[in-house]
Amino acid sequence: MAYTPELSQSGSATLRRLAWFWGEPMTKSLEMLVEKTARQLSKKNAAGKVCSKCRDNSICETCPFQFRQQRAVQ
Repeated sequence: MAYTPELSQSGSATLRRLAWFWGEPMTKSLEMLVEKTARQLSKKNAAGKVCSKCRDNSICETCPFQFRQQRAVQ
């Protein structure tokens, strides 16, 4: 990972509780949370809005938001 965000004390405590709930380590839980958020945004058809604000085109072919957009076009 190129960038490791620092969490606030409250954010870390929330993530820890989610990790306990899911029975996973915090690192895996953070990844799960990001993936779940991406799926929810895609379901709400927000993928195009995310893509329009994106500043990193290095993973467009595998990005969950781009995938949803391509799928909708097909």
